[in-house]
Amino acid sequence: MKKLLLTLSLAIVATGMTYAQEKPQTAATTPPPQESASTLKPENLEFKDEIHDFGTVAEGGDITYEFAFKNTGKEPIIINSVNVSCGCTTPTAPKDPILPGKKGTIPVTYHTQGRVGQFNKAITVVSNAGTKVITIKGTVEKAPENSAPANKSMVKMN
Repeated sequence: MKKLLLTLSLAIVATGMTYAQEKPQTAATTPPPQESASTLKPENLEFKDEIHDFGTVAEGGDITYEFAFKNTGKEPIIINSVNVSCGCTTPTAPKDPILPGKKGTIPVTYHTQGRVGQFNKAITVVSNAGTKVITIKGTVEKAPENSAPANKSMVKMN
């Protein structure tokens, strides 16, 4: 009886060890990653200006500049996203692909209200050609204060 239990226990342990060991994956069993056949490079997203200096502007309004670019590649460029680091700058990405040899624009608006002083904002353009960084900069001067304060009360004076 002891021999039977010992033999049965050894068989169970051997079977368990066989199933517990997995074959390691090798390069031969792992499929290679699919590489894109795209010939586009970040240089194919050719901007007329990569930096725009607004100079000195008065506080209070929004200022906008349109970054013009051209697709110098042999495939359509798709702008995936246009990102900024803060809420004071609002870019607008083109929705349609830019065909080879065609031009496009990325309007960028800077909100000056309450932002007196120098500014330098980077805008990251992510596309199927790669990533490019364009920049706006300038100085916002404080708006002149009125000599009489504005009456913002709800009471109507006759």
